[in-house]
Amino acid sequence: MKHLLKSAMLGIALSTTLQTATLQAAEPVATLATSTRLTAGQPSEVTWKNVPTQTISAGGVNIAYRELGKHHGGTPVVLLTHLAAVLDNWDPRIIDGLAAKHHVIAFDNRGIGASSGSPSSSMEAMADDAITFIRAKGLQKVDLLGFSLGGMVAQEVVLKQPQLVRKMVLAGTGPAGGEGISTVAGVTFYDMARGFFTGQDAKQFLFFTRTPQGIEAGKAFLARLKERTEDRDAEISVSAFLAQLEALRMWGKKAPADLSVVTQPVLVVNGDHDRMVPTVNTHDLARRLPNSQLVVYPDAGHGGAFQFHADFVRSTLEFLAR
Repeated sequence: MKHLLKSAMLGIALSTTLQTATLQAAEPVATLATSTRLTAGQPSEVTWKNVPTQTISAGGVNIAYRELGKHHGGTPVVLLTHLAAVLDNWDPRIIDGLAAKHHVIAFDNRGIGASSGSPSSSMEAMADDAITFIRAKGLQKVDLLGFSLGGMVAQEVVLKQPQLVRKMVLAGTGPAGGEGISTVAGVTFYDMARGFFTGQDAKQFLFFTRTPQGIEAGKAFLARLKERTEDRDAEISVSAFLAQLEALRMWGKKAPADLSVVTQPVLVVNGDHDRMVPTVNTHDLARRLPNSQLVVYPDAGHGGAFQFHADFVRSTLEFLAR
């Protein structure tokens, strides 16, 4: 009976998600022309809340991206985001905090959000797309900040093109073949059902603990994601979401890579109670990387970097400055 009830809950949650995504996909997508018009009326201080969305042709597709802090020069920080995320899923406090000192670039991979093309269904293909975008931007060397699925893509990028990467920040992620990674879909659908039946955003369950501190941190994070009201990104499509779930399943079943060849400095971050990518993977990842620094936040889940955003920004800035 319990199994049947759980299956029914997952079915309802998935059905609701697909219907919502289909409706959102039908909404107008912001284009470069729209972004340019918005720029004229924006305040002089450009932040994640108002920075225009741009596009660039890379590998035969149009990639949507936003960038801040270009005037700082130095090595750009390229952001690689999580499952089902588009540009508007980045925490404004983290982006603005990093952009106060660095050139920061976030983009939608092929077939995600406002980027054109068919979505990739493997971490290796997503890494190829990220490399193509970086080269299209004319960048010779970058720092990578990857969260969750994005952290897995970052690992593939550095293994494929080590000369392209100076440093990496990997949050809420794990190595190929890591514990529980192949079953992320089950955890995701279950928490989608919890959100559906309680009238809450699933990220409240997926990213944060159910303690008073975790619940409040989740509410604050979700409120920050709504601060940008103009020129918002398109939501992820159903096909792209399913492609990413397949990529996670295959990554979780893949043989572990030899990360001892990664000599770049790496900051590894997570909460101590990650349900999506179990925290044991964070410790395993740090052990596998020969030049790593580990930060684990207390009473925090998958979104520990968002819950402790001020400390995460401080730690990341210090790490990048060394």
